[in-house]
Amino acid sequence: MPVSARLSRKLYETFGDDAAHDMVDWMQQIDAQRSELHELNELNFSRFSSLLNEKVAELRGDLHGLEIKLRGDLHGLESKVDRLEVKLEQRSADLIKWSFVFWVGAVGAIALLAGVLK
Repeated sequence: MPVSARLSRKLYETFGDDAAHDMVDWMQQIDAQRSELHELNELNFSRFSSLLNEKVAELRGDLHGLEIKLRGDLHGLESKVDRLEVKLEQRSADLIKWSFVFWVGAVGAIALLAGVLK
């Protein structure tokens, strides 16, 4: 914000030429430094924003790779579970088969014993 003409005139009236000139120069230097600081801040924000966007893109790529890996692992796990289910069904069928054989043998033995003891 530059020093207004009204303020400058008032400074010259109040402090005299030398002091007012120094004061106006100082105010203009402060204003210039403020503008430089604002530009530097904008530049730093722009660099930070672009760096942040790069990191977000990297993270998205990493997450996508992780998602693909997890999907592959999940598919492998599903196939293992399917094989386990098949094995359990086979064991259950074997158990029922051998149970049937045992009971048929037991009933046949009892029938034989009943026929012999009769």
